[in-house]
Amino acid sequence: MPPTARPLRKLGFLTIGLFDEADPRRGHESTLEIIELGERLGFDSAWVRHRHLQYGISSPVAVLAAASQRTRRIDLGTAVIPLGWENPLRLAEDLATVDLLSGGRLHPGVSVGPPMHYDRVQDALYPDTADVEDFGYGRVERLLDCVRGEPVTDFAGTEGFEVFSDRVQPHSPGLSGRLWYGGGSLRSARWAGEHGMNLLTSSVVRADDPDGPWDFAELQLGLIRAFRAAHPDGEAARVSQGLVVIPTDSATPEQRARYAEYAARRLPRTTAPQGPGRLLFAPDLVGSSEEIAERLRAHAAFREVDEVAFALPFTFGHEDYVQILTDMAAKLGPALGWTPILPYT
Repeated sequence: MPPTARPLRKLGFLTIGLFDEADPRRGHESTLEIIELGERLGFDSAWVRHRHLQYGISSPVAVLAAASQRTRRIDLGTAVIPLGWENPLRLAEDLATVDLLSGGRLHPGVSVGPPMHYDRVQDALYPDTADVEDFGYGRVERLLDCVRGEPVTDFAGTEGFEVFSDRVQPHSPGLSGRLWYGGGSLRSARWAGEHGMNLLTSSVVRADDPDGPWDFAELQLGLIRAFRAAHPDGEAARVSQGLVVIPTDSATPEQRARYAEYAARRLPRTTAPQGPGRLLFAPDLVGSSEEIAERLRAHAAFREVDEVAFALPFTFGHEDYVQILTDMAAKLGPALGWTPILPYT
């Protein structure tokens, strides 16, 4: 067993689901095939990103509905749905429906804040209410109430031949315990803990201190500890880490060169906070599974978690994802003490 405080219990992966505008079906099919492969390899979970007005998955709940009918066991998550684009009541209906269809395997991750490029899209998204929309934590609370079955109207009963409920239907009783918040700041981590959610951490954190030091692992460790300190479940509260991890054990020489070049291009953004949001990025981890496992065992935040959803790079091809996932399941996961749910084949 690797010398970690928390042995790795759950191994998942995250994909953006890229597609070609000229053939969007093929890209979505590729995503579904990757999720099916993940189940065959024994992964515990598969997560999809959310991208609006881009060439990535814009409707993750619909994609996961399809995935739920092609899989039987693997958990299906969103990392994350930006609630600034959503009506919480309508989203709660969709989430509960897909959760029931999946047999209770849905893990919705959400976040708050104004939609990206809000000034350019607000007239299409909220033509009458753009100036008064609340993009704060209250939007998550509305979703939590809807998913938990709190009343959303003062009427329940029969009108004519129709029967009405005062809470969102369908209701999926276990779903509220599988809601995750994607947080990159101490404020968000504490809020998620206080509200009994699970916490998704990624390869991005907010560097609140303008003077540093800016050590990504230590900053992320601080988020995790703040979250658990605020959560009713304390140390048992669930946290999933989502670094970009690229094992190369079975990669071709061409793939290895391309992976290394990808990571090198992104490395400069890891040395100092970026932009007005002061975002600090984690370096991508590229190398053999043993090399990556050694780096993870030295990562302060990784030592604090027992589940991960490693992020697949955005711009790679289907065959690259097959190679990366296969190495994760066959080499990297076991090197970290993980055991697949199903025998690896």
